[in-house]
Amino acid sequence: MEKNGNELKDAMSMKSLLVLFSYHHNNTKKIAKVFAKVLDAQIKTPQQINPEELQEYDLLGFGSGIYSAKHHESLLELAYELPEVNNNNNAFIFSTAGITGKSKAAKDHSTLREKLQSKGYIIVDEFQCKGFNTNSFLRLFGGINKGRPNAQDLKHAEEFAWNLKENTHGS
Repeated sequence: MEKNGNELKDAMSMKSLLVLFSYHHNNTKKIAKVFAKVLDAQIKTPQQINPEELQEYDLLGFGSGIYSAKHHESLLELAYELPEVNNNNNAFIFSTAGITGKSKAAKDHSTLREKLQSKGYIIVDEFQCKGFNTNSFLRLFGGINKGRPNAQDLKHAEEFAWNLKENTHGS
């Protein structure tokens, strides 16, 4: 069966939203802007979200910097307020952090991941990169990861977003 132009466009367009909390050095916002461009997604803060509206989206991204080994409290509070979903709602998690690595990202994302999964969201992928950090005692030394996320981090974010788009298309 052939699809006409409108049906094909509808099949290829995916309604995406990024829920972002980024304030310290706006590290995570830099990453979110790359995701938004590739995914043609809006960016909203947790405070701008009505939890019921999230069911209108095909793909949701949830991200912030990492504070004391977890996402920002406002993002976690939103996750607790979300209603349960049961129609294969796809989501991904992202963050920037002072210290990164696969096992570190898995640990940093665990609180948010577990809460979203308990609500019925399918976590399709996760992304983390280094971010400039001057929290606590680090400010005394000028911080760590100055200049991060850098051009290479943004390139990885773009590749991640294209993979997300390809892998969640039509699911």
